[in-house]
Amino acid sequence: MALDYDRLQPALAVARRIRGAAALFKVGSQLFTSEGPRAVEKLAGLGFEIFLDLKFHDIPNTVAGAVCAAADLPGVTLLTLHASGGTAMMRAAREVLAGRKTRPALLGVTVLTSLDAAALRKIGMSGSTTSRAVALAKLAQEAGFDGVVSSAHEVRAIRQACGPKLLIVVPGVRPSSGATNDQARVATPTMAIRAGANYLVVGRPITGAPDPREAAIAIAKEIESSGR
Repeated sequence: MALDYDRLQPALAVARRIRGAAALFKVGSQLFTSEGPRAVEKLAGLGFEIFLDLKFHDIPNTVAGAVCAAADLPGVTLLTLHASGGTAMMRAAREVLAGRKTRPALLGVTVLTSLDAAALRKIGMSGSTTSRAVALAKLAQEAGFDGVVSSAHEVRAIRQACGPKLLIVVPGVRPSSGATNDQARVATPTMAIRAGANYLVVGRPITGAPDPREAAIAIAKEIESSGR
């Protein structure tokens, strides 16, 4: 389970409270833009592995440089790039890390969980969210990526198309009693794990809870009870 937050001091306060209840801490674009590498260093210093969710998407040379810099940060275990950036971009990212003794797992973001089929049509992408997610997951796998990020609703189809070794990270996870907020395609922890997810990203149900540690433990127990 990865934890998502967006301000350094509140994030550090939550991180201290939930140590032992979450394996990774997500650093996204809001926190990284405001605090930069310092956020990664501080959270890694508390013992967390880091899910650096910056969703790089640019020309191959630029992305390769960004990935190289990200891989030098302490504790970075998972790193995201948009699979829609194409094969050349993803291969450049993979190649720049070749030969390193340790490196973060590269994840291709498929279809954002805030999008549904109608939104995809408006931006010129035909087909269902599932067909688009599977196509992008296959592209990421062909480029040598370690895994993908997808909605829980596409996990089974991706697993069937790409096999058991591909890591699948699922955001938009909400406990059954939680609000969906701005996510269009959400799932409970049990649904996501049983569909075949390897990692779950849980943000507001924990960070917005009166007791973040209690909320994190409750979600961890739900994961354990799912049979995985």
